[in-house]
Amino acid sequence: MTSETVLLHPKKSVGPLMQGSPQRQECTHASETALLSADPKVVIGIATTGRPAILAELVDQLAKQSIRPHRLIISYARPDDIAAIPQTLRDSMSVEFVTGHMGAAVQRNVILDHVKNEDIILFLDDDFFPHPTYISRIIEAFLDHPDVLGATGSLLADGAKGPGLEIEEANRLNGNAKTTSFLQVEDVFNTYGCNMAFRCTAIKRLETRFDENLPLYSWYEDMDFSRSLLPHGRIVRVNGARGVHLGNKTGKGSGVRLGYSQIINSIYLARKGTYPWSHALKSAGRHFLINALKSFRPEPYIDRRGRLRGNLVGIGDLIRNRITPERAATLTISKVAS
Repeated sequence: MTSETVLLHPKKSVGPLMQGSPQRQECTHASETALLSADPKVVIGIATTGRPAILAELVDQLAKQSIRPHRLIISYARPDDIAAIPQTLRDSMSVEFVTGHMGAAVQRNVILDHVKNEDIILFLDDDFFPHPTYISRIIEAFLDHPDVLGATGSLLADGAKGPGLEIEEANRLNGNAKTTSFLQVEDVFNTYGCNMAFRCTAIKRLETRFDENLPLYSWYEDMDFSRSLLPHGRIVRVNGARGVHLGNKTGKGSGVRLGYSQIINSIYLARKGTYPWSHALKSAGRHFLINALKSFRPEPYIDRRGRLRGNLVGIGDLIRNRITPERAATLTISKVAS
């Protein structure tokens, strides 16, 4: 997952298209277009690891959405991951639990395997708290723009860029947020993994999957998934769909493994074709430089030295032409010199 959601066309914005307007009736932007029913079905998928209390709070907040999801599927790796959700909440939300190997890509693919006849699949991180109107805004975006295949919301705050946010702060920010009376979308480079929605018909027809070669917490699996849809339609940010990403630091795993992924995953996806080489090289170089400089005085909430070690192992593998992102799953500090 990555916080690097960038505007593809920063100046380009599109207002809402009214029902029955010429733009809505005839869409020529992409080959993959589809009109939704008047009452679209939204299935929410949450891949969770090691955050039971935060997950329970998120499920409770989803029950208070102005439009509740048609289904809620939670993909977990260990029983403790879901232990904090009370039975009454499980029943009221009709929560469906699925399990498999730990890893963002794998767990999300398990969710995709359980999607039925829904119109929209909304993936949320277990530490993303949506504004009460979030789902309704996402639905509006897909209704008004038939050429939109993927959408990501607008963050009121992102704790991933710092030490992380507490639940109380997220609730305060959502409570004070002003909701807009109109919808505005902007084309973006990719969706941000903490909150991203996709048109189910497109995913099924194109057989889009998360790349399971990107293991564990992954790195750029969200970008790979969303950009694989770009030749067929638009990927946008919905400015009215707001929320707060706690950026909780539990469940993230080894800094060494993440550092390795920062280097190898960028190059792997560039070779795959979903990430431009210019962006891949810039991303790998930037993270290596940041980790190297900040390793002298690392933030208390980031394992900069571990990430730097992982970066160095990744660079070594690049020199050997060994582009194997799955190696991150078994990498340990003791293997830095290998």
